[in-house]
Amino acid sequence: MPAADAGAPLSDFADPTLYLNRELAQIEFNMRVMAQAQDPANPLLERLRFLCISCTNLDEFFEVRVAVLKHHYAFGDSQPGADALTPGELLARIRERALVLVKQQYDCWNDDLLPALEREGIRFLSRSAWTVKQRRWLQGYFRNETLPVLSPLGLDPAHPFPRILNKSLTLAIVLKGKDAFGHEGHMALLRAPRSLPRIIRLPAEISDGTTDFVFLSELLQEFMDELFPGMQVKGSYQFRVTRNSELFVDDEEVENIAIALRDELRGRGYAKPVRLEVAADCPQAITTMLKQNFELDDHDIYRCEGPVNVSRSTAIYDQIDRPDLKFPPFTQRIHPAVLEGDSLFHAIRERDILLHHPYESFVTVTELVKQASLDPGVLAIKQTLYRAGNDSPLVDHLIEAARQGKDVTVVVELRARFDEEANLRLANRLQEAGVQVVYGVVGYKTHAKMLLIVRRETGGLRRYVHLSTGNYHHGTSRVYTDFGLMTADPEIGEDAHLLFLQLSGLGPVIKLKQLLHSPFTLHKGLMAKIEREAAHARAGRPARIIAKINALNEPAVIATLYRASCAGVRIDLIVRGACTLRPGIPGVSENIRVRSIVGRFLEHSRVYWFANDGTPEIYCSSADWLDRNLLRRVETCFPIRDPKLARRVYEEALENYLEDNTQAWELDADGGYTHAQPGDDKPHSAQSTLLAKFGG
Repeated sequence: MPAADAGAPLSDFADPTLYLNRELAQIEFNMRVMAQAQDPANPLLERLRFLCISCTNLDEFFEVRVAVLKHHYAFGDSQPGADALTPGELLARIRERALVLVKQQYDCWNDDLLPALEREGIRFLSRSAWTVKQRRWLQGYFRNETLPVLSPLGLDPAHPFPRILNKSLTLAIVLKGKDAFGHEGHMALLRAPRSLPRIIRLPAEISDGTTDFVFLSELLQEFMDELFPGMQVKGSYQFRVTRNSELFVDDEEVENIAIALRDELRGRGYAKPVRLEVAADCPQAITTMLKQNFELDDHDIYRCEGPVNVSRSTAIYDQIDRPDLKFPPFTQRIHPAVLEGDSLFHAIRERDILLHHPYESFVTVTELVKQASLDPGVLAIKQTLYRAGNDSPLVDHLIEAARQGKDVTVVVELRARFDEEANLRLANRLQEAGVQVVYGVVGYKTHAKMLLIVRRETGGLRRYVHLSTGNYHHGTSRVYTDFGLMTADPEIGEDAHLLFLQLSGLGPVIKLKQLLHSPFTLHKGLMAKIEREAAHARAGRPARIIAKINALNEPAVIATLYRASCAGVRIDLIVRGACTLRPGIPGVSENIRVRSIVGRFLEHSRVYWFANDGTPEIYCSSADWLDRNLLRRVETCFPIRDPKLARRVYEEALENYLEDNTQAWELDADGGYTHAQPGDDKPHSAQSTLLAKFGG
């Protein structure tokens, strides 16, 4: 494309070659995760975890993204995105890259991790490696713990091909001889019940000083003949089918979204197949039979040079007490007010509190809700919950607050993908305790992270607010990077109050003083701030944009960034996952640099910074720069108004990450990523720097 004029309209940036594809970019992110498993600098058991994460990420990619694409391809009801790739073209390219990733996964498993684990005295034993004692113990385990719950199914006209649950381990078995009814050998299927552990640890006394594990699939295949006495097992072959897991509930056609969603969940495990994984040794005839029964094509089949459920090996991480093979433990900093048992309300009145997770503990948030639940001056608590996790202490405090007679309202987003069942249970539990539960807004997921506490104090009511880039989940707060702000700022408090009124009362469009919110003002506000930087650049004033987000694909935002680049704005984007903007295109995006950080912690915080001609603005947000977040969800974007805290966010989340030369990956114009190297510079890891800063 020829160089674009700095003041060109956004339509001039509609050339499809200026945009990468989101699905392909998502696979590239998973390649970067896989690179962590391949990196010998990472502790061995952490490398195993990264391998398993890449496998589960790929599962979800097929369950959702590929499933949707296949639906569109079958019915021809989709329009190409900004990159102009049709569903058919995209599915072909996805398979090409997915095959590369799957090969990397099994090469790493077989050639790298298994030998390295064995050198450390940790073994995954194949059947051929079992000693006589081990085989005897495993046979007893099979007969006592496994056999009683197995139900093989022979295939004949009276026993047609059964429904196979999504991602369940299943074996196809070839039999020879006559069964009890005189029928000649046939095929059978054995579904491994989900109640059985996929990894079995052998007792120390039969492991010769090592720590030994056996996959359930190996156990089943070795003793398969005990399920078919009098017949000969000629072969058994693992397979696993991945199904569409995207739930569809027509908000406009249902009277109760909770009931409709519950009905949809019942069928999720048996939705349309999208991928078939088979063991590498599976004969073509059996593969063809499986393919036909699942109504799949050859390009939907992936052969696995190892266990089809290798991701289950992550179970050993918590079973092995080897600190030398894991990341060093770290201690999260706890706010002094919590440590000293002081009132958090008093601390927040004195000054805003900024929390940077996981370096600073989430217990400060939990303690705030706990103090609110017991404080006689607190009249109301309002909170959004997208993912809260099982047995959340925060939920316990909300329930206690309701029992104490406080007005508690919780907005529970039922459609948090793969957490729908947990959120339905959470909503029921809260309602039973007297909490007013709201399911969000029809047609818009509530992804905002907000907590509002109304407290009666001398002089009247005061609002205390917590806003965050991440979920109210005490588990992920130890492994996700996020920012949380606690403030008694009256304007932010008023904005939060109006947002909750809009969510619960379905009121009219509101005008906020400090917050930007989707789907109303965030997209337009973001575009305006980018345009403002471009205007500064055109006027000869310094102009710069730095943003840290998880993903970027919204075409209008990308076009606006291109135009700002043409105007001379220097733009640095730290995008952990999929990014469809092409940096470094002459005349279009040569002033834009995109990097991704993949490390010990999942980078989850969203921070936007605008130079604004010497009066910089910095925002934290729950929203990525995706079309769904900016246009089809309820999101919040909040300013960091305290100059000292604003400087902290800039230094910790932006400056620090732009200096990373060990865990950073630089995006090329062609969509590939290059791993940053220190070269002659001092090695700098953003995450390690923060661990050191916070005393971890």
